Amino acid sequence: MATSSLVLTVLMGVLLVAVAAFLARLEDWRSYTPLSDVGGAYGERAEHGHEEKPGGIIRWFTTVDHKDIGILYGIYGTLAFAWGGIAVLIMRIELVAPGVNLVDPQLYNGFLTSHGITMLFLFGTPMIAAFANYFIPLLIGADDMAFPRINAIAFWLLPPGAVLIWAGFFLQPLGVDPAATSWTMYTPLSIQMPSPAIDMMLLGLHLTGVSATMGAINFIATIFNERGDDVGWPSLDIFSWTMLTQSGLILFAFPLLGSALIMLLLDRNFGTTFFTVGGGDPILWQHLFWFFGHPEVYILVLPPMGLVSLILPKFAGRKLFGFKFVVYSTLAIGVLSFGVWAHHMFATGIDPRLRASFMAVSLAIAIPSAVKVFNWITTMWNGNLRLTAPMLFCIGFIQNFIIGGVTGVFLAAVPVDLILHDTYYVVGHFHFIVFGAIGFALFAGTYYWFPMITGRMYQKSLAHAHFWTALVGSNLTFLAMLWLGYGGMPRRYATFLTQFTTGHQLATVGAFLMGIGTLFWLWNMVTSWMEGAKVDSADPWDLESTDQFTKEWTWFDNKRKSPVPDGGDDEEPQSAD
Repeated sequence: MATSSLVLTVLMGVLLVAVAAFLARLEDWRSYTPLSDVGGAYGERAEHGHEEKPGGIIRWFTTVDHKDIGILYGIYGTLAFAWGGIAVLIMRIELVAPGVNLVDPQLYNGFLTSHGITMLFLFGTPMIAAFANYFIPLLIGADDMAFPRINAIAFWLLPPGAVLIWAGFFLQPLGVDPAATSWTMYTPLSIQMPSPAIDMMLLGLHLTGVSATMGAINFIATIFNERGDDVGWPSLDIFSWTMLTQSGLILFAFPLLGSALIMLLLDRNFGTTFFTVGGGDPILWQHLFWFFGHPEVYILVLPPMGLVSLILPKFAGRKLFGFKFVVYSTLAIGVLSFGVWAHHMFATGIDPRLRASFMAVSLAIAIPSAVKVFNWITTMWNGNLRLTAPMLFCIGFIQNFIIGGVTGVFLAAVPVDLILHDTYYVVGHFHFIVFGAIGFALFAGTYYWFPMITGRMYQKSLAHAHFWTALVGSNLTFLAMLWLGYGGMPRRYATFLTQFTTGHQLATVGAFLMGIGTLFWLWNMVTSWMEGAKVDSADPWDLESTDQFTKEWTWFDNKRKSPVPDGGDDEEPQSAD
């Protein structure tokens, strides 16, 4: 088995080198010059370029236009979300009753591993990149991203990464078990498990890490160097500030993860002893992983915070309260996030003095997060609230983020964490953030910018049904998990004692409500994109009345004034109340 794993690792390495060599030969990959006129000028014409994009599928395989790449990221993130969502629904069905019901424990652990890695690496980061790619150049008055080709390559590293991460499920007929290490890949278990699917998963994670790092460099260069003449640092929008901070975190965090993954691959295939029990240190993996892993939480949550800070004032009829403090709190979170990793390791027996210092920093990082919450609430206070779908999801974000944040403060205290560590309480807390907050902010962004991307309006009733099913479902599921954790239910178990049955059944009902809500969203997006009523102006949200008509809507206005004829029939226009 060790020999087969070594051979597979070598073959995957050869494949990656071949892909890199092939991309390097594509001298004329950028076959057209993007026709964005955000900054009032067109980009320099490439020597072999032409003004029209290729048609059909070739356009999407060769595009370097930031808007096209943003759409590709969005489609990819949606497919990954579907994979991770189906995996967790299968797990929740298994947990409806004690014992083995639908899948055996080994396959359950495979779904558990796939769900966690998919949602964090294949959905969360790419979906944020979808919004950033499409809108940051528009928000800052740039013609395109600073490095359009690198932007395209960063995306095209993701599909093979996903295939490698999910490969164990495709290779089951050949006798290969899916990776079942959990998303944290703790050693020495991840060294000793023989499945080659683990090696493929580690290589896939490498690709996603390289992709994220390339994207981070591009966002930093774009925000620093491509801003329009009228966009200084004081007037930079809040979403760009959060993306800039996130990109800085990626540059420090993801290379460390890549190094740890290389060491783990060497331990698995070449007999090194970085993380082995004999001659190495399994706890070292936890230090390296969580030094990446906790900043990763903020890599995921800071841009959604920026989305809420950008969108919520539009429907509160007021500018964002305390803009500078929101920016400063973002930067503070970015700095402090690298000093809290060991709160995941309070139960490992580390020095009590170290535990106390990490507890202090973990409690302190709640302060800048609370600053943001108070600024959002104050922005709404005495405002002229319009409960559109984007606004509802922003409010849902705040509610879920408060619960997720407060439950996290309890886990930052050493005595409490020692009791609740590795229970479902941690799962409930974490999911209030990663779906209840991050997911809601991303949904708010899709509804807010949907008229701009498509020129059409979504179905309001479906959007509101999506919000209420998602809100009720998320709170039912994650509150049930907190309750299970207080009762002592350990996480990552495929079965449980009968005393936990009611809690698991409530969590399963809530999970299916979230699934139904997501189907509402998907149906709404697809059908409205194809058949929705066209918006009747470049200001579908009536932003000019509150002086919040930002640059991306100015671009949309310019685009509407010079539309490309498609031969279709005009439809009844509809405003976006």
